[in-house]
Amino acid sequence: MKSSLDYNELLNVALEEALLGLAEGGIPIGAALFNSEGKLLGKGHNRRIQENDPSIHGETDAFRKAGRQFTYRDKIMVTTLAPCWYCSGLIRQFKIGTVIVGESANFPGGIDWLRRYGTEVIVLNSQECIDILGSYIQANPEIWNEDIGEAKKSNL
Repeated sequence: MKSSLDYNELLNVALEEALLGLAEGGIPIGAALFNSEGKLLGKGHNRRIQENDPSIHGETDAFRKAGRQFTYRDKIMVTTLAPCWYCSGLIRQFKIGTVIVGESANFPGGIDWLRRYGTEVIVLNSQECIDILGSYIQANPEIWNEDIGEAKKSNL
């Protein structure tokens, strides 16, 4: 990945999406897909509550909005939370080269698995991301546990 990119600036795009999702009554997880130069290709947020669709995670929403790309190896997926198995599978399926993660404290996701298969994963340990999702989980444990929250309990 290009070292001149400001990872926190990229994360801010995903964080804005997470806050938008929260304002809509959903789970505050946002994501964005960038090219290697830092150009935004697509952004999105978890909308499974808003649209009653369990497949609309932040990463899948951003990926879909980015449209078809010639290759994904040089793309950067930025997400406020470590990707779950579903989203990690998307990253592996399309061979997205780099994943920037806002936080993995509330949920460890598939980070180790992605790294094992050659994906560069950079965890920023953003306190803002940790606090936003942590507060949501505390206030809405039943919603969180419908989906990836249960995966955390079973250690993926």
